[in-house]
Amino acid sequence: MRSPSDDLARWVPRLLAAWRGPGRGARRGPRPPPDRLTPEELREVAGAVERLSAGLTRERRLAGARYLDDERLLGAYLLFYWPVSYLQARGILSELPRRARSALDLGSGPGPVAFAALDAGAAEVLAADRSARALAAARALAALSGEPLATREWGPGRGDLASLARGRTFDLVTLGHVVNELFLGGDAAARRAALLGEALRLVSPGGSLVVIEPALRETSRALLEVRDRLVRDGVSVRAPCLFRGPCPALERPGDWCHAERPVEPPPLVAEIARRAGLRREAVKMSYLVLAPAGEPWPDPPEGRVFRIVSEPLPSKGRLRYMACGPEGRLGLSLQEKDVGGPNRPFEGLLRGDVVRVTQVEPRGDGLRLGPGSEVRVLAAAGRPLPPPGGGDAPRHQG
Repeated sequence: MRSPSDDLARWVPRLLAAWRGPGRGARRGPRPPPDRLTPEELREVAGAVERLSAGLTRERRLAGARYLDDERLLGAYLLFYWPVSYLQARGILSELPRRARSALDLGSGPGPVAFAALDAGAAEVLAADRSARALAAARALAALSGEPLATREWGPGRGDLASLARGRTFDLVTLGHVVNELFLGGDAAARRAALLGEALRLVSPGGSLVVIEPALRETSRALLEVRDRLVRDGVSVRAPCLFRGPCPALERPGDWCHAERPVEPPPLVAEIARRAGLRREAVKMSYLVLAPAGEPWPDPPEGRVFRIVSEPLPSKGRLRYMACGPEGRLGLSLQEKDVGGPNRPFEGLLRGDVVRVTQVEPRGDGLRLGPGSEVRVLAAAGRPLPPPGGGDAPRHQG
């Protein structure tokens, strides 16, 4: 079975072919390589990636703008951010309790999340976006890959979602890097929550609504505010939350919550990143997987269970992480001299792992483990939770 990285490698020549198109292919000179950029192309793309990165992450001036209608910025998105969004989506889709057969991708752009859903097993996907140019790029990719992708123009203000769906529901509805760019202003959280509530009505029983956002503090905290509104309205969270109340990461202004998956980026992405002065050793994102109305929260595994929500934290003579579970957000620590036997997995935990711990005692802002503590990884980052009473989950990438 191919991994998401293997599947992405097959997309790179298609992305380049779609970006070059008939016009670029008609330029004089030798035929460019199918899986990498020429020096001239690299300069062009890296410059556009720098502009897109600054506008979406630092200055945020492009948030909410129609940047995918700009040919150069759409090209930068295709060759750099498309692969990243694809890997983010594949990592989150691997956590779903069941495989989706039909999907609706809202704010799809040129389709990284839509194609991720198809590669994850969906038989049909409808991609909807306000940018005709981005949808044309998605159709070009569908033609190059032979994937069954349908497209439709849509954006907030162009009619309700029920009209877009034309009376049907889907196993999976996705919004990838969309919500943070909508309804900018003082009532943003309420309007975003209303949109997600509308999207949830298009999810079939047992299906999921997946929201992917940037891992910036601003965008992550904004997503958590929307989460809290939905939870107050009775919406259940499938992942990543184990805590059912108001998100404890919002209690302090400096906290936020995001996921991180180490990856080996495709050579094309790594080359563009180096030229643009960006780092791409891991895929980072904030996300929510929501259940349709009336469906309960999944029961957590038995015992004292936590999701690791930080990298290892600097602490002299001890290992320490921030964790969040049914009892809230707190620190887990273990003296280095006490590492061994059943607690040894503690020293190799990754952000996103779900663990069960035993024989802990309150200490400071959290719990201290000792020599007799047991640490079991119940679900590795990017894997679904086992049912209550189930065994440990294998550590592998889906």
